[in-house]
Amino acid sequence: MKAEIITIGDEILIGQIVDTNSQWIAKELNKIGVSVYQITSIQDERQHILNALKEAQERAAIVIVTGGLGPTKDDITKKTLAEYFNDTQWIDYPEVIAHIKHLFQKINHPFTDVQLYQAKLPSKATYLKNHYGTAPGMWFFESNTVFVSLPGVPYEMKGLITNEVIPRIQQKFQLPFISHKTIMTYGQGESIIAQRIEHIEDALPAHIKLAYLPSFGKVRLRLSGNSTNKEQLETALTAVVKKIQATLSDIIVGLEDGFSLEKRVSELLTVQRKTLVTAESMTGGKIASNLVTLPGASSFFKGSFVTYSAEAKEQLLHVSKDSIRKYSVVSKEVAQEMAISAREKIKADYAIAITGNAGPTTDKTDKSIGVVYIALASKDTVVVENFNFGQPREKVINRTVNKALEILQKELLKNN
Repeated sequence: MKAEIITIGDEILIGQIVDTNSQWIAKELNKIGVSVYQITSIQDERQHILNALKEAQERAAIVIVTGGLGPTKDDITKKTLAEYFNDTQWIDYPEVIAHIKHLFQKINHPFTDVQLYQAKLPSKATYLKNHYGTAPGMWFFESNTVFVSLPGVPYEMKGLITNEVIPRIQQKFQLPFISHKTIMTYGQGESIIAQRIEHIEDALPAHIKLAYLPSFGKVRLRLSGNSTNKEQLETALTAVVKKIQATLSDIIVGLEDGFSLEKRVSELLTVQRKTLVTAESMTGGKIASNLVTLPGASSFFKGSFVTYSAEAKEQLLHVSKDSIRKYSVVSKEVAQEMAISAREKIKADYAIAITGNAGPTTDKTDKSIGVVYIALASKDTVVVENFNFGQPREKVINRTVNKALEILQKELLKNN
């Protein structure tokens, strides 16, 4: 079963907002056995919308449209949908008017005649109640294709998808079962991993696919399968996962979607009842920020020093001026002093310290752009590793964060 998603709005095309709606809708459809074949972003312009609807209908059984359902004249989606379905009749929905008035009363907003337009729907549309906003959704069925039109406001769209659209799709279509299993790896690149598991990939059955999803310092291996028999599919996927685990046991850190290195490190610190402090220079507190987004971070994370300048390193962490003068601020010696001092000041079990050149300039150091020193201090030892992550700036920072957590993870795993 194939679906297409069409997002309407100039704000997406000019880069003013990021289209997160399509990503979320695709995930929800996939959960019920619907594969998204294409995602298209178009202008809020009549002919563009008509063309997109026609092309999508030729490819997909389900077409979901988001955006362009406001009460103002520049939102023409509803009129254009009516034109596409040759629908000249309009129906007033009193319950929509009552709902809008109720929402406006709660925020002391005046109800005007402009809002009445949102209560009018083409006669061929099935009304979908929007509990969280003023624009109702619409469901059309034409030539064996379902068309759904939803507001673009994310929380309104999500409510309609969950409460109205998904149940209707499940009722109307006989859907296959789709399952994904994601294996998280750290420390090796995509090409090396592909060579190591080539024999497994070559032997995959036709209904199971393997995708490599690389990012900074990690590669996600996503196994995807579809079948009308849920139990057989799960058994087949589990068997493949076990084969990959046996081959890549040295670099695998997790098995579920949404798994992160931060989560893995937090679990190890929590179980071992260890604490952590960070001393960050070029990463500007990003390691700390990533960790504190996790529930329960207060049980293991004690704090962070963001010492971006040489003066801050000297004043807050007591890094010696002689070390900075002799070795430069980007050096093994400075990273080591930062880690030792941070751990002692906060009384933590571990300290991560970062210093490096993210670019685009090297400031007053003799190290090239991309050079980074990562130190990990514990009660008994301090280990400092040196890397060159190249360019650009964002890449250097993200790879540094991942590598620092990877170093900490390796140390924690020694205690298991």
